[in-house]
Amino acid sequence: MDNYSAQTGTGETDSQQERAEQSAFLDAIMETGPMQFCHKYLVAKGKVPADVKGFKNALYQMWFSFYRREQQNDSCGFEHVFLGERKDGEVSGFHNWMMFWIEECKGHVDYKGYMHPRNRSEVVDNNDRIISCQLSWHGDIKTVTTMFIGTSPEFEFALYTLYFVAGQERTMVMIDGYEVELRCYRIRSQQGDKIGSCFPDLKAEHSQSHS
Repeated sequence: MDNYSAQTGTGETDSQQERAEQSAFLDAIMETGPMQFCHKYLVAKGKVPADVKGFKNALYQMWFSFYRREQQNDSCGFEHVFLGERKDGEVSGFHNWMMFWIEECKGHVDYKGYMHPRNRSEVVDNNDRIISCQLSWHGDIKTVTTMFIGTSPEFEFALYTLYFVAGQERTMVMIDGYEVELRCYRIRSQQGDKIGSCFPDLKAEHSQSHS
């Protein structure tokens, strides 16, 4: 998580060690059920290579290959979605609860409050799995960020990969009783499209989902 500069406009580089860490991450995540399901599903749809090596190369291209936000090679999908970025007093991305928790423990994040979805009760409890909130990170503001809570990295990585490759820019889904609009934005590339951002937009919770 410390391989990137959070400030957009600062060019990123991949060292040999960082590339090895990315490859090890992809190796590990491909051993999990969610990513194996994702791979099998996308192969059945004719969207990705059937061999694991080819799929890993496609994952690297969409998640870790750099592109331009403010200057050449200053961002990538993994950094934006899972780690977050900062520019001119504002935060962009930052859609992962583990990063939120780590940075809050360090005193870098100031939680500003929970935003209730439509038709949602005012009570927040241990059953909640998606949250929209306001926060500041190193003093920079994110007016609204939405993230899953308590989910595994492989679940989020697989979900975003699946809908980025096979879904639309905006796709309505039901996840554990939540009505969620998954948003996946792409950076076009001749070598293969790259993830500009992926995140859930929480619409409502169905009352029958938690008993």
